[in-house]
Amino acid sequence: MTQVRGNPAPNTTAPGDRAGLGRLISAGLILLGLVLLALGAYLGPYSYASSTPGKLTVETCTVDYKYRSSTSSSSRKKTRTKWCYGTFTATDGSAKDINAELKSESLHQRGDIIETLRTGDTSYQQNHGWVGAIAVGGIWWSCSVFPLTIGYFGVVTGFSSGQAPGRRLLHTCVTLVVAGGIGLLVSLLAALVV
Repeated sequence: MTQVRGNPAPNTTAPGDRAGLGRLISAGLILLGLVLLALGAYLGPYSYASSTPGKLTVETCTVDYKYRSSTSSSSRKKTRTKWCYGTFTATDGSAKDINAELKSESLHQRGDIIETLRTGDTSYQQNHGWVGAIAVGGIWWSCSVFPLTIGYFGVVTGFSSGQAPGRRLLHTCVTLVVAGGIGLLVSLLAALVV
């Protein structure tokens, strides 16, 4: 058996190959950002505009407990989901469902009325108005800023900020990421308040 001694082979990847790989990853990040933008539009304003507003008159509310094992520890985690059941009546009178169920933020008493949106044949959610819908969309849109900005930077520069145009673009991208973070915080606060 022959043994070869000496220095290991140098990294044969050319800088152009690494830049090409960086640009390919960046294109994937841009695609992810566009998907997040679309999800924000769908789950926020579009979902609100295409649903039927109405009121749910509560018959009963329950708490559903689910236990799941945690892989990092031997403890079991418990989740609590509050459900209210009753009769949904559309504001315009176009729909009525006597077996409506709604995932609720709190337990309600019998006879309480909850502002509700009918989002499908048998699916309902609490109505937080346009502000809530825009806040939900804003969360997704703000999250899309991160991959879009990083992806754009990578496509333009190949993740090399050593040249003057790359450094200026890097400062612009950092500013966009900070603005996206601020937008995310504002949207989260608006969603919690509404």
